[in-house]
Amino acid sequence: MSRTSPPEVSGKADLMALFRPRAIALVGASDDPFKIGGRPLRYMTDGKSDVKIYPVNPTRDEVQGHKAYPSIGAIPEQVDQVILAVPASRAEAAVADGLAAGVRSFVMFTAGFAEAGPEGIVAQEKLVATIRAGGARLLGPNAMGLLNMKDRIYSTFSSAMDRGEQAVGRVGVVSQSGAVGSYIHNLLTKRGVALSKFVATGNEADVEAAECAEWMANDPETDVVVVYLETGRDGPGLMRALDTARRNRKPMIVLKAGRTDAGQSVAASHTGAMAGSAAVFESVLQAKGALVARSMPDLVDMAYVCANGQLPKDNTLAIVTVSGGAGVMATDAAMEQGMTMPPMSEAAFDIVRQTLPLAVGRNPLDTTAATIGDRTLFMGAVETMLDSQPYGSAMFFMANAGMNTRDIAAMSDSLSALRARFPDTNFAICTQSTPENARALEALGFMVFLDPEACVRAFAALSRLPGIFANSDAADTSALPAQMALPARIDEAGASELLASAGLPFARTGTAATAEAAIALAQDIGFPVVLKIRSPDIAHKSEVGGVKVGLADAAAVQQAFDQVTANAKKAAPEAEILGVTVSQMVSGGVQTILGVHRDPTFGPMVMVGLGGIFTEVLKDTVMRPAPVSRTAALAMIKSLKGFAILDGARGEAAADIGALADALVTLSRFAAAQGETLSGAEINPMLVLPEGCVAVDALILPAG
Repeated sequence: MSRTSPPEVSGKADLMALFRPRAIALVGASDDPFKIGGRPLRYMTDGKSDVKIYPVNPTRDEVQGHKAYPSIGAIPEQVDQVILAVPASRAEAAVADGLAAGVRSFVMFTAGFAEAGPEGIVAQEKLVATIRAGGARLLGPNAMGLLNMKDRIYSTFSSAMDRGEQAVGRVGVVSQSGAVGSYIHNLLTKRGVALSKFVATGNEADVEAAECAEWMANDPETDVVVVYLETGRDGPGLMRALDTARRNRKPMIVLKAGRTDAGQSVAASHTGAMAGSAAVFESVLQAKGALVARSMPDLVDMAYVCANGQLPKDNTLAIVTVSGGAGVMATDAAMEQGMTMPPMSEAAFDIVRQTLPLAVGRNPLDTTAATIGDRTLFMGAVETMLDSQPYGSAMFFMANAGMNTRDIAAMSDSLSALRARFPDTNFAICTQSTPENARALEALGFMVFLDPEACVRAFAALSRLPGIFANSDAADTSALPAQMALPARIDEAGASELLASAGLPFARTGTAATAEAAIALAQDIGFPVVLKIRSPDIAHKSEVGGVKVGLADAAAVQQAFDQVTANAKKAAPEAEILGVTVSQMVSGGVQTILGVHRDPTFGPMVMVGLGGIFTEVLKDTVMRPAPVSRTAALAMIKSLKGFAILDGARGEAAADIGALADALVTLSRFAAAQGETLSGAEINPMLVLPEGCVAVDALILPAG
């Protein structure tokens, strides 16, 4: 996959001709049903599609038993989609033919464009300009194409369709890689997850993955959206897609390749476009409510539970097992994923012990191997546990029971009754199983997993959805403040003044050109004070002896003024000296850092973290797209690993996190209002006191 310029055309209505064409022309149609140019015709013929597909091949009268046409213009009815399976040298003429015939969308299998080098980039840009000028859309070039399972539209050469007729489902798949997308399609199908739509976007010269994801988030035939990303320069489009999915209460499961610097480098070389910051991508996905998968198996498991489960009432989990070891592994996974495991009551456990005297634990409940010979004992223990305490999800580890048809038959009535008695609980059985027994368990309303830890991770993802869907306050949508004019050069004092005028709380500060003026400022502010050299040419003032702290009287200010000015002139004789700043000296509180950075993909990102060693060594920071609401700001602060320090660890007074949240909101709104004129800004430290917070130092980086 390769990209050049980002798309200038947007609007989900424009994709209707891609996903729901009324008639299709296949240019470069092959009589070989296994060649790229022959597969769409075979798939739609075998699938008995109601959408007419017309082979276009000027060298043949017939292709795979269908009448062939020499050109698109020769087709006797209006077609609104063209599949291009011709060499790059013939693509331009085919596009012109299609536009002249009123075609509204092109699916371009053809490779040899931007991914092939500079000449290909030029040819691709010319092709896109022609298609846009004609009012049409382009999927590709170098795209595997798309599927619409309900309408039996198979505009693809994906080998995943070689599995034969596939069920129509309600899971949509968007992939920036054709091969990975086809692989995911196969994995989902083998897992019993049926698709509604599928698209692999290729070079994304026009239509991007983000736009397809947003379209599926609005598609009434799709309930779950699965997205595989390698890169993406349409950050706002991706955020809009995630917001749309959340608003429509549809899970959007995202697997992002390139979570490390090495992975990012490989992604860039594969896609032909930089993949952007991994940390920023991760932050945006989390902030916007994506279910983030770490692997293809994770993605498939999440899609499986989202397609087959229901929104749980909470994140509580019951575990009943025939193996203590499996219970331990599942419990570890539950704790790592933030799930809770309330124990059954003592009274309920006593009842279990009446029939299973060796049973261990109240959650997980280990029924031991005693239930292998009599599965009704296992089911009785399950019912007793669930009767004692409501659970959002329940997982039963039954080892190899699924390999034995007799065991499944023996439990069938009990499982059916359990499902009926607890309709609000998600159930899964972890067992090695034959395909037939797995399908039988699923028909009873029980999801089936091989790995208990994978089951717990999938349930944990499902349990996050109610909070995601309820999170309507993820972004601040109120009117932004007016944009401020940023000077080309701005020093620390100027940055503090500008951010203070934006509403951020700073220590009282003034600038003095003489010692007498500095003393007067200090007396007005109140001792003790901090004195710093003011120069736009000296970034690290302490390193040149340009900072004095704890000045308690006028004499100390006089002496400090003389020292810092002399030190600065000696260390940086060419520097412009504007005088000194005199600031209120603030003591106590918890050091934090606030910052904003303009990401090339997602725009302004706001950050909060603990200051000092926590920032430099532990990197305990949290990011979100700006602007953020107060609710989101508080959530960011509370998600810090060191939040306990702010919350009053070891008997210390709790810091005013409400004031810190207000400052974070203000900074985020300032950054969003500045738009592309601001590259970054930082407040370090922001001292959070028991009442209020005070910024001490600031930095602003204008764009350019």
